[in-house]
Amino acid sequence: MDRLQKYILRNLSTLFLSIFLPLFAIASVIFLIKLAAYTAIIQLSIWEMTKLYLFVLPEILFYTLPITFFIAATLSLFKLSNDNEVIVLFALGIKPKFLVKTLFKPAFLLSIVLAFDFFILFPHSTVLSSNFVSYKKSEAKFNLAASEFGNSFGDWLLYIGGKKNDGTYSKVFLFNKKGKEEILISAKKAEIINDAGILRLKLTDGEGYSYSTKKLSQINFKTMMINNTLKTHLHPYRKPLEYWLAKDRHKNKVKMFITDTLLSLFPIISLFIVIAIGVVQVRHQKSRVYLYLFISIALYYGFTVGLQSILHFYTIPAVSLTWLIVTYFIYRKSIVNKF
Repeated sequence: MDRLQKYILRNLSTLFLSIFLPLFAIASVIFLIKLAAYTAIIQLSIWEMTKLYLFVLPEILFYTLPITFFIAATLSLFKLSNDNEVIVLFALGIKPKFLVKTLFKPAFLLSIVLAFDFFILFPHSTVLSSNFVSYKKSEAKFNLAASEFGNSFGDWLLYIGGKKNDGTYSKVFLFNKKGKEEILISAKKAEIINDAGILRLKLTDGEGYSYSTKKLSQINFKTMMINNTLKTHLHPYRKPLEYWLAKDRHKNKVKMFITDTLLSLFPIISLFIVIAIGVVQVRHQKSRVYLYLFISIALYYGFTVGLQSILHFYTIPAVSLTWLIVTYFIYRKSIVNKF
């Protein structure tokens, strides 16, 4: 029995990889096109684009893995049916429940991985992605350009002599007027620092002048921080449970939680319909495996999304139990009663 299980799982893994890789590539291209839209607002290097892609990777995997398993499991059984190997198994006295037990292990492991993905990894990657984009947008607001007038840093007018390869600036002049007092600061070097979501300008080796109609003062400094800056709106990272229970974007999170929970359960509660579609008598039945695959996926996803506005959280037990009962009835009628 162990050899037989390994043989079936080997066929499953081969088909799984052959289906997963194209689906993963297509999903990655779609997400990369979406990420490319950010370049109209902010400047991103290749490494920064890679970081954003890594942030959405858990989402890509979550939406490709359950469909891949469902299709691969069905087609692997269909291939064994075409080769008459499943018929031989039943002729030797092996019951259809053996196929259920064989597929249950990978389906159960996949459901656990999917649940961990959306409940633990997704909040973390979402916060990181949102904060990264927010930081880059705030950084872009400064629009610092070398050898040009009109740069600004908060309330300060800014002139930059040049920009170095390490991202720092040279020959920097800042001017600020508050009432009757005017302040002029010059520095040999400056760099932008992100300090807990606040962008600060760090000046090195410079002089500062403050003058009005009554007095003139001067200071020399080694290091100076300009704190009057635009603040980056960063989302504090929460624990996964706190993220899901937080009030911000509550409606979207509820829909996401219901949908993702049902998608996590999809591999394990679809085993009966997988066997019902995949196991066929080639000589006596017309194969409509691809049509049945499409209908099954469309119905499950359709009920998952469509019933949320009516049943809310009750959508999870309603869809999962109904799907399990209906598919088991089909499995009993089309497989168990015949074999």
